[in-house]
Amino acid sequence: MTTTLQIGPPEAPQPSPRHRAPRRKRGRWIVAICIALLIWPSISYAQALTYPGAADFTTRTVEWIRDNGGAPIVNYIENLWYSRAPSAAPPDPSSLPSAGAAATAPAAPPALADLAGAPPLPGEGVWVAGTPAPNGAPAVYTTFERPDPAHPGVVAGVAYFDKRVARFQLIAGTAEPPGASAPEGARVPPSELQALVATFNSGFKMKDANGGWFGNGQTVFPLQNGAASLVIHRDGSATVAQWGRDAKAGPDVVAVRQNLQLIVDGARAVPGLTVNAGGAWGSAKNQLQYTWRSGVGVTATGGIVYVGGANMNLAALADALTKAGAVRGMQLDIHDKMVDAFTYQHAGTAAPTPQSLLPDMPGPNNRYLVADQRDFVAVTLR
Repeated sequence: MTTTLQIGPPEAPQPSPRHRAPRRKRGRWIVAICIALLIWPSISYAQALTYPGAADFTTRTVEWIRDNGGAPIVNYIENLWYSRAPSAAPPDPSSLPSAGAAATAPAAPPALADLAGAPPLPGEGVWVAGTPAPNGAPAVYTTFERPDPAHPGVVAGVAYFDKRVARFQLIAGTAEPPGASAPEGARVPPSELQALVATFNSGFKMKDANGGWFGNGQTVFPLQNGAASLVIHRDGSATVAQWGRDAKAGPDVVAVRQNLQLIVDGARAVPGLTVNAGGAWGSAKNQLQYTWRSGVGVTATGGIVYVGGANMNLAALADALTKAGAVRGMQLDIHDKMVDAFTYQHAGTAAPTPQSLLPDMPGPNNRYLVADQRDFVAVTLR
């Protein structure tokens, strides 16, 4: 009789083929589920990166994260990123528009006041005439101002549009507002290029705007009473209003773009901008961010003013609008690559030459001359 000596721990009993099969099936199901969970985000992200309309990789990526459950994360990072106040140093001269000849037309608005307590800068508050109508009356005047005494390096570009000469048009983008018809092709129509005076960005994405969108005879998002509204009339004139109080629907209204609530009313900043109670002006604490911001307002004489610049919090934007003469004003879009305004020079060529309202505005000069993802405003000669 032979005795086998076993060295080491006894071997574990091996499962029978009957027991191995269910384990393999469970493993395959887990792998399949993991793959399935990755497929949809991958397809969605690929679609976001390739969706028609101008927008760079970073913008598309951040917006995709925001739209797919990551809004709290993006908002938190933005609140941290833009929390640092700008320095008290004077602005970099390269960030200022070239000082042109002061406008002398009778319709030119009064010069804007210099920043109190700071040496004036060349061209500060001085209006420069832009694209003229056939009768020679300029449709747009531009300048820059400094709205924040605590931060004299903060500069806001300003454009003033003469209501008698300028005609406004709200143009839908390829992605915003979702579901809108876009007969203009999400760009300035080629037939209007020779009359083009200016273009500027619209407001927040509609899911964040707390308001509605109406254009081309289509109510894409229902208009909300109390919302700050850029209202365009059939004759091409425009105003900024609190919907339901200063303006309402009717045959004379052809387009309305709502965005949050007024930040200027009665020629002064609305109380509570630094608190943003109830999210009246966007996500929590975004009102404190020092970032690119833009706004539009109407003056006491019915002119339209657009302002845009970097390193402004919401209160500074409101001050920029009031300093530019707005009696009612609303915030438009905010953040890098969302704030863009251009005026256009015409030299008898087929395509006008764009010029940024401020030299450091980050968008490409041909924005709005090619299809863009976001809605915007085009200003042409009447």
